[in-house]
Formats: sequence, C-alpha cells, structure tokens
Amino acid sequence: MATLTVTHKENLTLNGSEEGKTNTQSITGINDVYKRVVTCTNDVATTLAVFKATVNTADSAVDIENVRYLRVTNLDSADPVHLSLQVDQATNGADDQATIHLAAGQSFIMGKTDLGIAAAADANLDTTLFDLESIIAQPTGSDTLQVEVFIAST
Repeated sequence: MATLTVTHKENLTLNGSEEGKTNTQSITGINDVYKRVVTCTNDVATTLAVFKATVNTADSAVDIENVRYLRVTNLDSADPVHLSLQVDQATNGADDQATIHLAAGQSFIMGKTDLGIAAAADANLDTTLFDLESIIAQPTGSDTLQVEVFIAST
C-alpha cells in the first residue's frame, strides 16, 4: 500500500498582500492507479472513466467503492472541454447528469465516487448523494484536445 500526497497551491499577491494558500492532503492505503491521456475529438462524446461495484461488468471499469481521488485535467492550451458527470440514482446505470466547463489547463478534482454526487433540477441543496457512473468529455472548440485522467483507489 502507498500514500498519495496531493498538494494544491495558489500563488497570488494582491496589493502587496499574499492571498494564496497551500493545502496538502495525504491519502493512505492506495493500491491501484488508473492513469491515461485521452484524445477527444470535437463534437464527439468520449467516455473517460466508468465506475462499477463489480468491475467485470464493463471494460476498464474502476471499482466505485475504492476510489479515493479522481482528477481530470484539460491538457489543451486554448480550448475548453465539457465534462459530463453521469449520476447513477437507482443502481442501474446513469439516470441523471451534471455538466461542467473545464477551461484549457484546468483540472476537475473529486474524492470518493460512491455516494459522492447529486444532480437536481431545482436550486435547492440536495444532500442525498448517489454514485458517479462515468465521466464523459466533449471538446467545445474546433479541434481535438487531450485530457488526462488520474484515479487513485484502495
């Protein structure tokens, strides 16, 4: 078993005052890593990762109950990508989704994927969380781009 150390650092001096911060997290018990760079074509939905309780039910599935850290980084220097977070509310596949805009060079980070996300049609805080079923990427610019997926599991 290994320990994953994640450091988030912001450097910002505003009006002579340091406003940035460094936060470090250690995640113990890591046994598996899923890491890949995926080329995504404009106007084509590309599945980056699939999460299942039984991993032999889908090609390259990651065990949803063991995920402790997930990062998707847009490696492009100019174009954004939309990430669709597919939510499984009834343990039978994606029932809902939330889409986020990931600008060039930015990352999306999430901790656990089981009972770790909710999507709702209203503006109320939804505290009933469900499983992340998969992540799908679709570039919004005119070119293809690459995204990096990094998942650490126990």
